[in-house]
Amino acid sequence: MTFRQPPEWAPHEAVWIGFPSHSDLWEDDLEPARAEVAAFALAVHAEGRGEEVRLVAADPDSARAAAARAPFATIVQEPFGDIWLRDTGPLLVADSGGRLAARSFRFNGWGGKYELEGDDSVGLRLASTIGTDADRFDWILEGGAIDVDGTGLGVTTEQCLLNPNRNPGMSREEIEARLRSDLGIERLLWLGEGLLNDHTDGHVDNLARFVAEGVIALPVPDGDDDPNAEVYRDARARAEAFGLEIADIPSPGRVLRDGEIIPASYMNFYIGNAAVVVPLYGAANDEAAVAAVQALFPDRKAVGFRADHVLTGGGSFHCISQQVPRV
Repeated sequence: MTFRQPPEWAPHEAVWIGFPSHSDLWEDDLEPARAEVAAFALAVHAEGRGEEVRLVAADPDSARAAAARAPFATIVQEPFGDIWLRDTGPLLVADSGGRLAARSFRFNGWGGKYELEGDDSVGLRLASTIGTDADRFDWILEGGAIDVDGTGLGVTTEQCLLNPNRNPGMSREEIEARLRSDLGIERLLWLGEGLLNDHTDGHVDNLARFVAEGVIALPVPDGDDDPNAEVYRDARARAEAFGLEIADIPSPGRVLRDGEIIPASYMNFYIGNAAVVVPLYGAANDEAAVAAVQALFPDRKAVGFRADHVLTGGGSFHCISQQVPRV
């Protein structure tokens, strides 16, 4: 039987969410980022109507802080380098008979940029907390680099998966074969570049997300000064040529922090059982983005929360979470 990642909108048993734990990494953003993570976790929990939230903290002090901010959550203490569990956590797959399995891949700090102790093994350790021994595959893959619709269809970017700082010497065809054998991705849409100044080298979960079988959500540029306008247009052309239905999400446009363009994206939303949580940035399109996501998920409540301080670490709500499917 083929094991595949269920789509994110399929039912979840729980979700792991990374809790900011290292003051030397987060500095003045530590407490504000913790507040943003707790708000995200509460929205996903949805007063028990959503899914079990498992906040993952790296040390005893951080575990106590997580419990204080989120008394509704289960606290999991496991050492890690940082909170980006979409990339370092296990990828959970299921077969048609309802058997669950875990996949773990090598991790090299997004191409050697941020190699932190614990990140390369936290996926194996989290899998063991749900009674699953993860299969370890000897090539580098981050969960945020791919997205799937559950039918064997996936999407990624050339900038990330073909980057020589990940798997030098592996061809496009070899990567496609690995994704087919390891995750059941039989058809793969290759997009080109990711967002400007994204240190992940173009993770697709900032650019394109499946929202139903064969339906992919893509950003619409916010005027001529949108720094990612050409990236969005190229992605749309490739998705159309691939034969996918496209759902439009506004772009936040040009978002600056300390005078620099940041990779702000509404696409980094998390699809929970009861809520879809959209990161916001104080941009003009914040409300329109939440409304657009709501229209795609009428059986869930779309909500938006500021993610400014989480973004200082390099990502947003989808990046810090990894769902546990209910099978």
